[in-house]
Amino acid sequence: MAPTRQEASARVKITPSARVLSMLGEIDFDEWQCVAELVDNPFDDFLDIIRSGTEWPDGFKVRVVLPSSPNGIIEIRDTGQGMSYERLARAVRAGWSGNDMHDKLGLFGMGFNISTARLGRRTRVLTTRAGDTEWIGVEIDLDQIKDDFEATDIAEPKDNPSLHGTKIIVDRLHRTRADWLRRNGASLRSTLGSVYSWILTEHPFELYVGGNRVKPIRHCHWGDDRYVLYNGKERIPAYIPINEKLQDGIACRDCGDWQIGSGEVCSVCGSGNLSVRERRIHGWLGVQRYLDKTEYGIDFLRNGRKIRRWDKQLFTWNNPDGVAGNEEPEYPVELAHQGGRLIGEIHLDHVPVTYQKDAFEYGDRSWLAAVELLRGVGPLHPQRASKLGYEENTSPLAHLFKGFRRNDAGLRYLVPGDGQRPIHVDTRDWGRKFRAGAPEFQTDERWWQAILRHEEIKKRGSEIKTADSVPAQADEQAVLDALGSAAGGSAPGAAQPRVEFETVFPAQKETETRGERLARYEGAASVHTYLSRSYGHPDLGYVKVRALLLEPRERLLDDNGLPVPVLLDQRSGNEFTALVDPEHDVFRRFGSDYADLLLIELAAILKVRARSDWSLSQLVAEIRAESLRDGALDGTNVGAEARDLLAEIRARLAEVLDRTGGHASAYDHLSEEERISTEKAMIAAGRVDLVSRLGLDCGFVHHSPALALVRLVEVMPASFLDGAVFRGPYAGVSSPSGKALSLTRVTGYLADVATLGTFAGEATAPQLRRARLSIALLRDELAGQE
Repeated sequence: MAPTRQEASARVKITPSARVLSMLGEIDFDEWQCVAELVDNPFDDFLDIIRSGTEWPDGFKVRVVLPSSPNGIIEIRDTGQGMSYERLARAVRAGWSGNDMHDKLGLFGMGFNISTARLGRRTRVLTTRAGDTEWIGVEIDLDQIKDDFEATDIAEPKDNPSLHGTKIIVDRLHRTRADWLRRNGASLRSTLGSVYSWILTEHPFELYVGGNRVKPIRHCHWGDDRYVLYNGKERIPAYIPINEKLQDGIACRDCGDWQIGSGEVCSVCGSGNLSVRERRIHGWLGVQRYLDKTEYGIDFLRNGRKIRRWDKQLFTWNNPDGVAGNEEPEYPVELAHQGGRLIGEIHLDHVPVTYQKDAFEYGDRSWLAAVELLRGVGPLHPQRASKLGYEENTSPLAHLFKGFRRNDAGLRYLVPGDGQRPIHVDTRDWGRKFRAGAPEFQTDERWWQAILRHEEIKKRGSEIKTADSVPAQADEQAVLDALGSAAGGSAPGAAQPRVEFETVFPAQKETETRGERLARYEGAASVHTYLSRSYGHPDLGYVKVRALLLEPRERLLDDNGLPVPVLLDQRSGNEFTALVDPEHDVFRRFGSDYADLLLIELAAILKVRARSDWSLSQLVAEIRAESLRDGALDGTNVGAEARDLLAEIRARLAEVLDRTGGHASAYDHLSEEERISTEKAMIAAGRVDLVSRLGLDCGFVHHSPALALVRLVEVMPASFLDGAVFRGPYAGVSSPSGKALSLTRVTGYLADVATLGTFAGEATAPQLRRARLSIALLRDELAGQE
């Protein structure tokens, strides 16, 4: 048996110096990453037990106790094997790892020291094995430790000799992290449920956080028996298994480096601890049952833990010839603002990861080989590949792209619909119910039946289309047009002069029919795409609305000739056209929202139809929650809107800098901190190839901090105003105060949007309202916007 605590030195050497050890707490680890580092190690221990075939009647449990107050503690305890004193002494040394880097989740030494120092100032580690008479451990107090680098031995009595496992207690917590852990137990469980979903599904491990069990968050993908037909004949499955066995390699068990050649020592660290290792790429690629703006992309795992979640970098083609112009993602192709649904779960156990375990080493040849296998060498789009001289891409991802790149409702793309269009809001809601564990949503049957209903409605609609197209009564204008000049009118098809409302209304009041008036309104209106959708509630029924915004020169009148902000016109069955007058006082003077008044009109109709006892305000609230949930005022939604707009502005700024050659000057205006942040963002996005070109082209604009864009516009207004990016005047404005006013108008909105895009999770409701208004106003400032 290994030496007991009494037989060994009374103090444990930990390296490097106390100053450096304390500085580990400044390394950028999120709270969940700190907890995950301390969960990795017991999971590694559990996997060793399973591999050994040892019976483990006490189960495989890890419990995370969260602080109950700002002065509380965080504790991670497990039912593992426990450690000897010798192993414990090594385990807490910064930079040491007793783990084989190719089989384990954790690298106990460095990961342990970073995460504990990040959480608090004092850490106590206690461990015991079955049969030991006490808990033995060490205490690392960053406020007491000196340059002798020694931690203090500690011990606790043990009532039951059969107990086994390890517990880590961190106290004197940093206030911000203690507050986060205290308030975000549910969020932490959700994140860990995603990160460890494969492990928790495949192994009998139990993870508890704050007293509640962490449930694995599984992907809501179509079944392996679903497929679409491409060009009516090629079958493309919605789920593609991946299992590619690569040639075995020789790896260093100490530093993790894969060796080139068959030398006897590691070419990197000189160690002779080499072994032959399997290299395999396995998992699956598939199609999600719903479309989402953020929840799509590929999860990449190493030894069962997710390193990247919803990763989208394989959707961007990187030209192996180094030719510029390949920065834009190839997927989603159409209506990218709606999101995507291609997903996957790929295991890359042989590919090295960064010390933070949030990215792979993207320059490593094993990562590049995996990318080539999964998405091929050429572009995903066949026409683009052909144009650039590449053969058609036959990779698994290109296969899915070919079959599912569009999101049209129906069987062709496996998208549920209502007979006319996709029902993305409904399918996202079904996805939430899938994750909540609702039994009727666990299979893809609900989605499949919605597709079949869509096809059936389409079929019935085409059969009665001719009958529906016959007008129920004579069209008065058609009769007049047929009579032509004999009736005193204009010849058919002759252009009619447009006159202003004030001069034409008295004469029209007697002659213009309701249908003519509505047709005139529609002829002077544009579709409001956001408000055009299905509205309703399960208890009230649903209607479909096509929303139109009138042009400023028109005034919206009801059937009594009175001005109204919103006018509903029923077309057929459950379909309505909603006309909105943006110039009405309730919008211009009082700032009311179009949706608010539209919902009031719809609530009145649905109340009568459903014979509901709900009050009008309750109806409006329920219909909004059901039908406009994507417009909810929360950091996730508004933050996504801000980032979408910022991405468009970045692209326009980069285009101007590329065209004018102003990239070097723009880069010079970045502060040192912003340059470092830009470099980190490039690396995190997998664009390591761009780092060496910082300042040499405009690529940095896509990765620089959002707030840096504000200063670029401020210091280079002549480059970006006057219709180049923003439509505000500048060069032609004669007075300095006028120029400043025009510039501030843009940068004020841009600063709001940039701040929200960076700190959305911390914004209050008033800040989110202001940000959403700034988003709308800034979009209006873009050149080419009406």
